[in-house]
Amino acid sequence: MLYVTAKIVKQDDTSLNVEDVVGPVNNWLHSLFSQVEIYLNQKLVSPPNNTYAYRSYIETLLNYGSEAKSSHLSCSLWHSDTPGKMDSLTEDNVGFIKRKSFTSENNQIEMIGHVHSDIFNQEKFLVNGVEMKIKFVRSRDSFSLMAKLGSTYKVKILEASLLVRRMRINPTILIAHTKALESTSAKYPITKADVKVLTIPSGIQRKSLDNVFLGQLPKRCIIGFVSNKAFNGDYATNPFNFHHYKINYLSLYIDGQQIPSKPLQPDFTKSGLYVRAYHTLYSGTGIHFLNEGNDISREDYPKGYCLMAFDLTPDLSANANTHWNLVKNGSLRIEVGFEDALSETINCLVYAEFDNVIEIDKHRNVMVDFSS
Repeated sequence: MLYVTAKIVKQDDTSLNVEDVVGPVNNWLHSLFSQVEIYLNQKLVSPPNNTYAYRSYIETLLNYGSEAKSSHLSCSLWHSDTPGKMDSLTEDNVGFIKRKSFTSENNQIEMIGHVHSDIFNQEKFLVNGVEMKIKFVRSRDSFSLMAKLGSTYKVKILEASLLVRRMRINPTILIAHTKALESTSAKYPITKADVKVLTIPSGIQRKSLDNVFLGQLPKRCIIGFVSNKAFNGDYATNPFNFHHYKINYLSLYIDGQQIPSKPLQPDFTKSGLYVRAYHTLYSGTGIHFLNEGNDISREDYPKGYCLMAFDLTPDLSANANTHWNLVKNGSLRIEVGFEDALSETINCLVYAEFDNVIEIDKHRNVMVDFSS
């Protein structure tokens, strides 16, 4: 668990005034960091990219319902932005006003939440004799804060600590572990999550994104589009505003095979003609037959929560941890089309999950079956 105490100040380190209109973006505990690196005995076992804030946002958005988001997830300052008002700094955006109330004037805020990393999402304990190192890389202040156009502020982290649970193992069990490691290695099956970012320039109406993944193919993909300006950090725009940009065609191709067999062809210019795209939030995450939800209504979907999820396993078991499917290699391509030519440069974010294994031998050498 990560615990952080922080506050917002002006560029000259002076405290905020009542008239300062500035507040945190959603999921602020994790949005403060652009990258989290996990090392086991100096071996990097986490994806080397700067999209940690988006990974944690997508995982939280789609894996939790309204009860969790209104209760324990508020510990990491999760308060959903009002659909259609994602960039607003006024009372129209209820989520922003709620988050702003915690940090207004000279208020300090404390937050706590779990670190979104593959090694922490599996159930096995780490064997003794393995050094774990965690490196947190800060995101830009212009990314993690929303404020009026032309104004600048910064975040000061006053305290940060990591809460780690350790187990004291019976000596008899430790001896048994040592004997077992003489003949085999300790294996940790993980679901490796990676977020790739592809830029689509303005003026484009149709784009083919080739070789998004080349080699091991993911078992699940979640696709969304955000403004390039917001992605790079801009006080006046919300980096988590997944706008639809009038998408009228989206399809994946794995080694030339189209998925789904009938491409998504939503029409966001007319009311309600995007239900297949909206339904992927449930079919692609494995909850479309369950009494569960993600607190995204059909009306809210095109107003800042436009994500499309695809389960690429043959038995639609990407969400199940009861078994693995055969790992396949190949090439994944994305075809996307828009009703009108893009008026601004946007980024296509592709969140992907893979089945992988981390191994530790008797000499405490760490081995992975993926590139890091």
